Amino acid sequence: MINNVGDFLKSHEIKPSYQRVKIYEYLMESKEHPTVEVIYSALHPEIPTLSKTTVYNTLKVFIEKGIAMAITIDENEVRFDAEVNMHGHFKCLECQKVFDFDVETLDIGNDAMDGFQVVEQQLFFYGLCNHCNHES
Repeated sequence: MINNVGDFLKSHEIKPSYQRVKIYEYLMESKEHPTVEVIYSALHPEIPTLSKTTVYNTLKVFIEKGIAMAITIDENEVRFDAEVNMHGHFKCLECQKVFDFDVETLDIGNDAMDGFQVVEQQLFFYGLCNHCNHES
C-alpha cells in the first residue's frame, strides 16, 4: 500500500497536483475499475474545478508512467485500474461489475511467441459473478 501518494507520483516523475493525487487515491481505493465518468462524478463534488478532460489526461499520464492500466474488457467503455501487476479480470454479464483474480503467469509455450516481444498482457473472462449466479 502506498503511504504518500504525492511522493509516489513524484517517484514516477509526475507532478503531484491536488487533482492528480485525488484521482490516483480514488483509483487505488476503487475496486470497481472505474470509467472516466465514474471518477469525475465521484470527485467533482469535492473538486468543483475538476473536468472530465482533466481526469482523462491524468489517467493517460498514469498509464504512460506505468502506474495505472486501461482495461478494455468491453468495447463500449474503458475502465482503469491502479493494480498494474499481472492479474485477470472477470466481468459479470448481469451486474456489469468487474472483478480481479490472481494469475501467476501466462505460459503460451511451445515457441508460439518465439521472436515476439510482449509489452502488455490482459486476460478477461465473462459470465455470472457468485452473487448473480446464486440469484438465478
